[in-house]
Amino acid sequence: MTVLINCDMGESFGLYRCGDDEGIMPHIDMANVACGFHASDPVVMQKTVRLAKAHGVRVGAHPSYPDLQGFGRREMKMGREELTACLIYQIGALKGFLDIEGMPLNHIKPHGALYGVASRDPEVANAIADAAVSFGVPVLGMAGTQHEKVYPARGLTFMAEYYADLDYNDEGMVIITREHDARDPAEVERAMTRVLTEGKGTSINGRELPMKADCVCVHSDTPGADELARAVKRAVTEFEKRAA
Repeated sequence: MTVLINCDMGESFGLYRCGDDEGIMPHIDMANVACGFHASDPVVMQKTVRLAKAHGVRVGAHPSYPDLQGFGRREMKMGREELTACLIYQIGALKGFLDIEGMPLNHIKPHGALYGVASRDPEVANAIADAAVSFGVPVLGMAGTQHEKVYPARGLTFMAEYYADLDYNDEGMVIITREHDARDPAEVERAMTRVLTEGKGTSINGRELPMKADCVCVHSDTPGADELARAVKRAVTEFEKRAA
Protein backbone atom coordinates (compact mmCIF):
# COMPACT_ATOMS: atom_id res chain seq x y z
CA MET A 1 0.00 0.00 0.00
CA THR A 2 1.41 3.37 -1.05
CA VAL A 3 0.26 6.42 0.87
CA LEU A 4 0.89 9.75 -0.84
CA ILE A 5 1.69 12.96 1.03
CA ASN A 6 0.05 16.09 -0.33
CA CYS A 7 0.12 19.76 0.60
CA ASP A 8 -1.99 22.80 -0.25
CA MET A 9 0.47 25.19 -1.87
CA GLY A 10 0.93 28.27 -4.02
CA GLU A 11 -1.22 30.30 -1.65
CA SER A 12 0.74 33.53 -1.72
CA PHE A 13 -0.78 36.51 -3.52
CA GLY A 14 1.07 39.48 -4.96
CA LEU A 15 3.34 40.83 -2.21
CA TYR A 16 1.65 38.69 0.47
CA ARG A 17 3.43 35.48 1.41
CA CYS A 18 1.72 32.37 2.78
CA GLY A 19 3.44 29.09 3.57
CA ASP A 20 6.94 27.71 3.11
CA ASP A 21 6.51 25.99 -0.25
CA GLU A 22 10.27 25.68 -0.83
CA GLY A 23 10.78 24.01 2.55
CA ILE A 24 7.86 21.62 2.20
CA MET A 25 8.13 20.57 -1.45
CA PRO A 26 11.02 18.06 -0.98
CA HIS A 27 8.94 16.07 1.52
CA ILE A 28 5.70 15.56 -0.45
CA ASP A 29 4.41 13.58 -3.41
CA MET A 30 1.57 15.83 -4.59
CA ALA A 31 1.03 19.59 -4.54
CA ASN A 32 -2.51 20.97 -4.46
CA VAL A 33 -1.96 24.32 -6.14
CA ALA A 34 -4.29 27.25 -5.49
CA CYS A 35 -5.94 28.57 -8.63
CA GLY A 36 -6.54 32.23 -7.88
CA PHE A 37 -9.97 32.33 -6.25
CA HIS A 38 -8.95 31.85 -2.61
CA ALA A 39 -5.25 32.60 -3.00
CA SER A 40 -2.48 32.70 -5.61
CA ASP A 41 -2.07 34.71 -8.79
CA PRO A 42 -0.61 33.90 -12.24
CA VAL A 43 3.00 34.47 -11.18
CA VAL A 44 2.62 32.40 -8.00
CA MET A 45 0.94 29.57 -9.93
CA GLN A 46 3.74 29.53 -12.48
CA LYS A 47 6.47 29.53 -9.81
CA THR A 48 4.75 26.79 -7.82
CA VAL A 49 4.37 24.55 -10.87
CA ARG A 50 8.04 25.03 -11.72
CA LEU A 51 9.08 24.30 -8.13
CA ALA A 52 7.03 21.10 -8.14
CA LYS A 53 8.58 20.04 -11.45
CA ALA A 54 12.08 20.59 -10.06
CA HIS A 55 11.31 18.22 -7.17
CA GLY A 56 9.40 15.61 -9.20
CA VAL A 57 6.16 16.40 -7.37
CA ARG A 58 2.82 15.78 -9.07
CA VAL A 59 0.49 18.78 -9.33
CA GLY A 60 -3.25 18.94 -8.84
CA ALA A 61 -5.71 21.82 -8.88
CA HIS A 62 -6.97 23.29 -5.61
CA PRO A 63 -10.03 25.32 -6.68
CA SER A 64 -12.36 27.11 -4.28
CA TYR A 65 -15.35 29.33 -3.87
CA PRO A 66 -14.61 32.85 -5.20
CA ASP A 67 -13.60 34.13 -1.76
CA LEU A 68 -10.18 35.75 -1.92
CA GLN A 69 -10.71 37.91 1.17
CA GLY A 70 -11.89 34.95 3.27
CA PHE A 71 -9.25 32.56 1.91
CA GLY A 72 -12.00 30.27 0.64
CA ARG A 73 -12.93 29.24 4.16
CA ARG A 74 -16.40 30.82 4.15
CA GLU A 75 -19.40 28.94 2.77
CA MET A 76 -21.16 30.46 -0.25
CA LYS A 77 -24.46 29.77 -2.00
CA MET A 78 -23.94 29.10 -5.70
CA GLY A 79 -26.05 27.27 -8.27
CA ARG A 80 -24.68 24.04 -9.69
CA GLU A 81 -23.93 25.39 -13.18
CA GLU A 82 -22.31 28.55 -11.85
CA LEU A 83 -20.15 26.60 -9.42
CA THR A 84 -19.07 24.13 -12.10
CA ALA A 85 -18.11 26.97 -14.44
CA CYS A 86 -16.18 28.61 -11.59
CA LEU A 87 -14.21 25.40 -11.05
CA ILE A 88 -13.49 24.78 -14.73
CA TYR A 89 -12.17 28.33 -15.01
CA GLN A 90 -9.74 27.80 -12.13
CA ILE A 91 -8.60 24.32 -13.13
CA GLY A 92 -8.11 25.44 -16.71
CA ALA A 93 -5.87 28.30 -15.58
CA LEU A 94 -3.58 25.96 -13.68
CA LYS A 95 -3.59 23.44 -16.53
CA GLY A 96 -2.26 26.12 -18.85
CA PHE A 97 0.87 26.48 -16.72
CA LEU A 98 1.19 22.69 -16.47
CA ASP A 99 0.94 22.32 -20.24
CA ILE A 100 3.75 24.81 -20.74
CA GLU A 101 5.97 22.79 -18.38
CA GLY A 102 5.00 19.48 -20.02
CA MET A 103 3.31 18.24 -16.84
CA PRO A 104 -0.08 16.50 -16.59
CA LEU A 105 -2.87 17.61 -14.29
CA ASN A 106 -2.68 14.88 -11.62
CA HIS A 107 -5.83 15.42 -9.54
CA ILE A 108 -8.40 17.87 -8.21
CA LYS A 109 -8.86 18.74 -4.57
CA PRO A 110 -11.58 21.27 -3.66
CA HIS A 111 -10.42 23.83 -1.11
CA GLY A 112 -11.67 24.86 2.30
CA ALA A 113 -15.36 25.55 2.67
CA LEU A 114 -16.11 24.07 -0.75
CA TYR A 115 -14.54 20.78 0.34
CA GLY A 116 -16.54 20.84 3.56
CA VAL A 117 -19.89 21.64 1.96
CA ALA A 118 -19.39 18.98 -0.72
CA SER A 119 -18.76 16.37 1.99
CA ARG A 120 -22.39 16.69 3.10
CA ASP A 121 -24.26 18.20 0.12
CA PRO A 122 -24.62 15.92 -2.93
CA GLU A 123 -25.61 18.85 -5.17
CA VAL A 124 -22.30 20.58 -4.48
CA ALA A 125 -20.37 17.32 -4.80
CA ASN A 126 -22.01 16.77 -8.18
CA ALA A 127 -21.07 20.29 -9.28
CA ILE A 128 -17.45 19.41 -8.50
CA ALA A 129 -17.85 16.11 -10.36
CA ASP A 130 -19.29 17.96 -13.38
CA ALA A 131 -16.02 19.89 -13.61
CA ALA A 132 -13.75 16.96 -12.77
CA VAL A 133 -15.27 14.70 -15.44
CA SER A 134 -14.15 17.24 -18.05
CA PHE A 135 -10.53 16.74 -16.99
CA GLY A 136 -10.66 13.00 -16.24
CA VAL A 137 -8.47 13.03 -13.14
CA PRO A 138 -8.92 11.67 -9.59
CA VAL A 139 -10.64 13.76 -6.92
CA LEU A 140 -9.48 13.92 -3.30
CA GLY A 141 -12.03 13.81 -0.50
CA MET A 142 -13.10 12.30 2.80
CA ALA A 143 -14.10 8.66 3.14
CA GLY A 144 -17.63 8.01 4.39
CA THR A 145 -19.00 11.32 3.06
CA GLN A 146 -20.73 12.53 -0.11
CA HIS A 147 -17.26 12.70 -1.65
CA GLU A 148 -16.98 8.93 -1.58
CA LYS A 149 -20.59 8.44 -2.69
CA VAL A 150 -20.76 10.93 -5.56
CA TYR A 151 -17.34 10.89 -7.23
CA PRO A 152 -17.08 7.13 -7.93
CA ALA A 153 -20.75 7.11 -9.03
CA ARG A 154 -19.78 9.67 -11.65
CA GLY A 155 -16.94 7.48 -12.92
CA LEU A 156 -14.19 9.38 -11.13
CA THR A 157 -11.32 7.88 -9.16
CA PHE A 158 -11.71 8.81 -5.50
CA MET A 159 -8.74 9.20 -3.16
CA ALA A 160 -9.52 9.16 0.58
CA GLU A 161 -7.64 11.88 2.41
CA TYR A 162 -6.51 12.17 6.03
CA TYR A 163 -5.64 15.55 7.55
CA ALA A 164 -2.56 15.40 9.73
CA ASP A 165 -2.86 18.97 11.01
CA LEU A 166 -6.62 19.39 11.57
CA ASP A 167 -9.05 18.03 14.13
CA TYR A 168 -12.10 15.85 13.51
CA ASN A 169 -15.48 16.11 15.22
CA ASP A 170 -17.28 13.15 16.79
CA GLU A 171 -19.05 12.41 13.49
CA GLY A 172 -15.73 12.00 11.71
CA MET A 173 -15.93 15.29 9.82
CA VAL A 174 -12.82 17.42 9.54
CA ILE A 175 -13.04 20.77 11.34
CA ILE A 176 -12.05 23.45 8.82
CA THR A 177 -10.75 26.50 10.67
CA ARG A 178 -10.11 30.01 9.35
CA GLU A 179 -6.57 29.82 10.78
CA HIS A 180 -4.68 26.61 11.54
CA ASP A 181 -3.07 26.11 14.94
CA ALA A 182 0.47 24.84 15.46
CA ARG A 183 0.85 21.08 16.01
CA ASP A 184 3.37 18.93 17.82
CA PRO A 185 5.29 16.98 15.12
CA ALA A 186 5.77 14.01 17.45
CA GLU A 187 2.04 13.80 18.14
CA VAL A 188 1.26 14.16 14.43
CA GLU A 189 3.66 11.30 13.69
CA ARG A 190 2.05 9.07 16.34
CA ALA A 191 -1.46 9.80 15.06
CA MET A 192 -0.40 9.20 11.48
CA THR A 193 1.14 5.85 12.39
CA ARG A 194 -2.09 4.77 14.10
CA VAL A 195 -4.19 5.71 11.08
CA LEU A 196 -1.90 3.70 8.82
CA THR A 197 -1.51 0.62 11.03
CA GLU A 198 -4.94 0.44 12.70
CA GLY A 199 -7.20 2.47 10.41
CA LYS A 200 -8.27 4.55 13.40
CA GLY A 201 -8.18 8.20 14.39
CA THR A 202 -9.43 10.21 17.35
CA SER A 203 -11.97 13.02 17.45
CA ILE A 204 -11.36 16.32 19.24
CA ASN A 205 -13.37 14.90 22.16
CA GLY A 206 -11.45 11.63 22.30
CA ARG A 207 -13.91 9.48 20.37
CA GLU A 208 -12.38 6.69 18.28
CA LEU A 209 -13.05 7.06 14.54
CA PRO A 210 -12.57 4.74 11.57
CA MET A 211 -10.07 6.43 9.27
CA LYS A 212 -8.97 5.68 5.71
CA ALA A 213 -5.95 7.30 4.08
CA ASP A 214 -4.95 6.88 0.45
CA CYS A 215 -3.19 10.19 0.94
CA VAL A 216 -2.43 12.53 3.83
CA CYS A 217 -2.50 16.33 3.81
CA VAL A 218 -0.42 18.97 5.55
CA HIS A 219 -1.35 22.62 5.03
CA SER A 220 1.40 25.04 4.05
CA ASP A 221 -0.12 27.78 6.25
CA THR A 222 -0.01 25.66 9.42
CA PRO A 223 2.81 26.98 11.66
CA GLY A 224 5.85 24.70 11.31
CA ALA A 225 4.38 22.94 8.28
CA ASP A 226 7.81 21.80 7.04
CA GLU A 227 8.43 19.95 10.33
CA LEU A 228 4.98 18.38 10.17
CA ALA A 229 5.62 17.24 6.60
CA ARG A 230 8.83 15.57 7.75
CA ALA A 231 6.98 13.87 10.62
CA VAL A 232 4.30 12.54 8.28
CA LYS A 233 6.95 11.32 5.84
CA ARG A 234 8.72 9.42 8.64
CA ALA A 235 5.48 7.69 9.61
CA VAL A 236 4.61 6.80 6.00
CA THR A 237 8.13 5.59 5.19
CA GLU A 238 8.22 3.36 8.27
CA PHE A 239 4.78 1.94 7.49
CA GLU A 240 5.68 1.16 3.90
CA LYS A 241 8.97 -0.42 5.00
CA ARG A 242 7.14 -2.77 7.37
CA ALA A 243 4.48 -3.57 4.76
CA ALA A 244 7.04 -4.46 2.09
